[in-house]
Amino acid sequence: MKSGPLLRASPDQIAAAARRVMARCDELARVTATSGEIERVYLSPEHARVNRLAAEWMRELGMRTWQDAAGNQVGRIEAAAPGWHGSHGSHRDAPALLLGSHLDTVLDAGRYDGIVGVLMALEIVRLLRVPRHGGEAGEGGDGWVVPLPFALEVVAFSDEEGTRFGKALLGSSAVAGTWDESWWDLTDADGTTLRRAFLEFGLDPGRVGEAARHPDEVVAYLEAHIEQGPELDRAAEPLAVVSSIASARRFQLVVEGEARHAGGTPYDMRRDALLGASEAALAVERICAAEHHIIGTVGRFEAFPGAVNVIPGEVQFSLDLRGEFDGERDRVWGDLSRELDEIMGRRGLRWRARQIHAAPAVFCAPLLQDVIRAGIASTLPERREAPPEIFSRAGHDGMALGALTQVGMLFLRNPDGISHHPDEAVSAGDVAHGIRALAESVLHLAAEPA
Repeated sequence: MKSGPLLRASPDQIAAAARRVMARCDELARVTATSGEIERVYLSPEHARVNRLAAEWMRELGMRTWQDAAGNQVGRIEAAAPGWHGSHGSHRDAPALLLGSHLDTVLDAGRYDGIVGVLMALEIVRLLRVPRHGGEAGEGGDGWVVPLPFALEVVAFSDEEGTRFGKALLGSSAVAGTWDESWWDLTDADGTTLRRAFLEFGLDPGRVGEAARHPDEVVAYLEAHIEQGPELDRAAEPLAVVSSIASARRFQLVVEGEARHAGGTPYDMRRDALLGASEAALAVERICAAEHHIIGTVGRFEAFPGAVNVIPGEVQFSLDLRGEFDGERDRVWGDLSRELDEIMGRRGLRWRARQIHAAPAVFCAPLLQDVIRAGIASTLPERREAPPEIFSRAGHDGMALGALTQVGMLFLRNPDGISHHPDEAVSAGDVAHGIRALAESVLHLAAEPA
């Protein structure tokens, strides 16, 4: 691989790009369904508003824009040279390198998760365009700093989090061509089905397949994202290469006992579902903490009938199970299942589980890891050692895109590692490093033989 910086951009241009990203993160944070918090869910009025903003910013860069059949916002700049495989056809037929992330949020969210990746991708386009009349690169440009053999597309995915319908990666799954017809019956907290929400948003459920891309249309997918953990912060490193994205399984578990009077039922007659479920939650912590790269989390926990003077007869709780490798993750689920059998049998309870989400581990392509590594090295040449390499314990749209094309990811330092929370943070300086590193990565990829 060629070494050394390839990007023709001044420190002032990079700093301005980072300031623009930070300001737009603040602007998007004001698009929310809940005053005083950040909340943007799939197929909501807020989803429509941020898509319109993203489309406006894309058009400022001379991009052709459209909202696809699943509600993802897309902008495209055509290739400046023959296509990725040496085709001498129209440059409009060239496959695209996809850059992006998502604009939806969890409830009471931070302002950077996903959003930074979309806005950084727009700045990559700005930096790589040639200005028409000596202005800033990208403003009405009609050429490229370095001729690219592929088109660039920025994708703002519409539903990475799965907050509204409980199923993550809906937008990117549509692009990957893995949409499942059973999802139409998913409902939100108000009982609205996904099908109805599509119609109310102005989308046609019968055309969702039009969002799917063919592998020949795509070169690869690159995403920049804040690390949703503390590794970079603890190592005092601004950027990292992502090696893989965690495999994940999510379950809804139910423990059944018997609801009886709290005062009149002696302990030897109690079948307390809450105590059994609590012991199960502690077992998740104990078993997963003893494993390498396996994380288990109980995030929801609800007892019924929920009266202060009634022994809980039923408890419903969630389990989010993640691992670096699918086999290890599934083995731990087997261990947990046997532990729950023992707990519930001892307490005279019954339990059952329903899997509500499953995604295999996605390993970032070696070539894309190499170009991101080269991009970081070009950005931070004073760092003599190779940049950090991190396994992502959080899920990303790349998990779905892995079914379509090769995936690469760049992590940015997140102070204290907090995410999915209003205190989520990233510095403008690290965003500037990330913008340069991602732009360098694109140019290193363009310089590779097809």
